[in-house]
Parts: sequence; C-alpha cells; structure tokens
Amino acid sequence: MTEYGKQLGATETNIPGLVVFDLPVHGDSRGWFKENWQREKMTALGLPDFGPVQNNISFNDAVGTTRGIHAEPWDKWVSVATGRIFGAWVDLREGPTFGAVYTTELDPSKAIFVPHGVGNSYQTLQPDTAYTYLVNDHWSPDAAYSFLNLADETAAIEWPIPLADVEISAKDLAHPRLADVTPIPPKKILVLGANGQLGRALRAEYGDVTHIEYADRATLDLASVDLAGARRWRDYGTIINAAAYTKVDLAETAEGRKDAWAANVTGVAALARVATENSITLVHVSSDYVFDGTLDRPYREDDTICPLGVYGQTKAAGDAIVSTVPRHYIVRTSWVIGEGGNFVRTMASLAERGIDPKVVDDQIGRLTFTDDIARGIRHLLDTGAAFGTYNLTGDGEPQSWADIARRVFELTGHDPARVTGVSTEVYFATASSPISPRPRGSVLDLTKIERTGYLPGENRLASYLAG
Repeated sequence: MTEYGKQLGATETNIPGLVVFDLPVHGDSRGWFKENWQREKMTALGLPDFGPVQNNISFNDAVGTTRGIHAEPWDKWVSVATGRIFGAWVDLREGPTFGAVYTTELDPSKAIFVPHGVGNSYQTLQPDTAYTYLVNDHWSPDAAYSFLNLADETAAIEWPIPLADVEISAKDLAHPRLADVTPIPPKKILVLGANGQLGRALRAEYGDVTHIEYADRATLDLASVDLAGARRWRDYGTIINAAAYTKVDLAETAEGRKDAWAANVTGVAALARVATENSITLVHVSSDYVFDGTLDRPYREDDTICPLGVYGQTKAAGDAIVSTVPRHYIVRTSWVIGEGGNFVRTMASLAERGIDPKVVDDQIGRLTFTDDIARGIRHLLDTGAAFGTYNLTGDGEPQSWADIARRVFELTGHDPARVTGVSTEVYFATASSPISPRPRGSVLDLTKIERTGYLPGENRLASYLAG
C-alpha cells in the first residue's frame, strides 16, 4: 500500500547524483493526490534544476515486466503513477564509482532523480503499473546510450522475480557484461578563446582529454545566426568563456568601441542564451575594470559596479547578462599575466636592454597568473561551488605597477632604482591616442573563493621569470 502523509525529503545513495525523494501523498476513500514534481520545493532540497523538456509514461500490463539496463545521455526524474516497481541503477560513468549498484522499490510516495550516465532498470511488482519520467532532452537518433546486461554477474542485482520468470526483451538480455562496457565520459566542456593567454592555461590545466573541446573564433563564431545549431548543445555540461576583447585603450576609439561591445556583450549574450536553453554551466571571466577604484578597501563581489571606461562598461554589461544564466560562474580577476607579451616580460626586456622606465605608482593591485585562474575555474567546477560571482586573483601584499617593475629588475639581476615611479596623469600626459581611465584601486577581496577551499597563489614573479 502507498504510504500517505510522508514529509517531502531527499536521501543520497551510494551513486553520486542518484537521489531518492519521499513524496507527500494525500489520500482518502476517493483516491489520492500528490505533487509529482515541484521545482521550487525540490530544488531547495538539493534536486538539480535539471530543466525537463519532455514527459514520458511507461505502462506495464503484467507483474514482472522488466526493462533495462539503459544509461541515457540525459537526466531523468522517475516516479510511479499507479502500482509498484523494483528499480536497479548501475553507475556506468567514468570514475571511482563505475559499476556501483543501488536498488529500491518505488510506489507513488517515492521518486528518484537519475543523472545522465547512470544505467536504470525497472521490474513491475503489481499489474497495470505505470511510471512516468521527466527528461531534460528530446530523443534523438544521434544520442549515445550505454547498456548493461540485466543478468551481469558483477552487478549481481537481486531481482525480486527471477529473470527466467519475467517478461523481458531479447535485446535487453543481449546487452554486454560490465567488463565489456565502455565507461561514459562526463558531459563535454567547451573552452572558448583557446588560443589566448587564458585559453592556453586552461589547455595546460585540463589537457587533451576526450570530453574537453577547445575552440577559437575560426571554429565557433558567436556572431553567427546559426549558433544555436552549431553544436548538439545538450552534450555539453560547461562552457568556459576565455575569449574577450581586452584592448583597453583602443576600446575608447570608434572602431574599438564597436569591437569591444560585439565581443564582450553581444557575443556573451548569444552564449548566455545557449547556456540557459540547454542547462549548461557558463563560466565567464570578468575584470577589476568594472569598478571605479575609489574604495579604500579590497572590492567584494557584491560591491557597486561603476566602470570608468568603455572596456569596463562592456565587461560590466557582460557580467549582468551572465548573471541571468541559472548555472553561472563569473570569475573576476585583475592584472593578468600569462604566455606572450605582458607587463612583466616588457619590464624584463627593458632591464636587459639598459632602458630605465617610468612606471605608474598610483594604481594598486595584485598580479594574477593565468595558470592560477585556470586552476581556480577548475576548482569551482570540480567542487560544485555555489553558482555566482567570485573574485580570483593572486594573493599577497598589494603593489603598484612601479613596485612590480622594481621587483622584476631585481629578480633579473638589475638595479631596481632604475625604475622611476610616476602618477597616472604624468605617464599618459603625452599620449597621442585616446587613453582609457584606469581604476586606481584594483585589489579584490578573496574571502569568498577561499571559503570554497581554493587557495590563491602567492606572487610568483620569480618562478614565472625563471620559466
């Protein structure tokens, strides 16, 4: 008999992401009623906001009808409308829990969330049993399934009714044993801007594993009207947007302004639409330039956005767009140093060539190395940190650009006194082209990301120059 009056509750299983829910069923002599799926209440208990797009029903005449074990490339919310079923789930995903088994009985008062890649099978225990399942993708002939033999000795599922006595398809009986099943890789991660400084650091962090895809403007055009059909987006779990227009001063020109808005706003809006429609996590890299730099303390993630120049305005607009994506991380950073030309390499070159530079000494911040940004992004994704905005920079004592230049001179064996500190106004006084205003204070508060267990890297100038 269905148990009435349960409290809505969630129970984790030994398979990661496979969660059993008790459902309140309200019944009397007329029958019963339940909220079969209630987004607000259930997500509050930890159910992923998985974005179902289709509802299916499986009706079974006879006791013992057995189906599975099938692992689909979508998530499922399975519940019983009438009758009772025995369910068996086997983790067929890559990782340490590959082959793990969980079994339980389901009736109208119990439902289960099945993440993609977990094989599921059901055996009816009462006649005229119907169970429903919500899925977050439409069926496609191109979808990749994985199958496991119902009688696999390794899984050793204890079926209530022996398989020899049940209604079962020959196809289900012919599926491979666990030893012959190829583990299902995670959903794809797409890295955009793969040839830029951060893109190269992300490639070094993740490597060329099969589920990581790297793209640049030539292989994926965010301005294309066909972006929604450019990939089978439901196969992707994450997009990391490491592409951006970063020519801060050129953005103050008519042509640069157009390019900056196209890349940092219009392109980001197109990505946000794709991510939202396909339940993809969007990782977006932001900048200290969204602030005006006037605070006398490090900037927190929730401080008022007030950009000074065009570049900062486009980054702020991009942040606002990404914040509307249900699954998003905005990673705000500053003073980025990676492969290729950058401030540190320029100072080292000047030192070697005997040039004594004048360097700004009234802008204060911290250097951030691209490999630390890549490591931090991976940390947020791997740990499932709460979605939102995170400051991510190098750690250590804030410095001016002139302080950093002197340290570069010192580390390369030159006299740091050769560096002369000047104000921003003096430095740009003779500029012949438009100059973007800079925030004077670019120090970002790292408390929030540190609470997730991520430890920002200290100032690593010495090892960077040595490398």
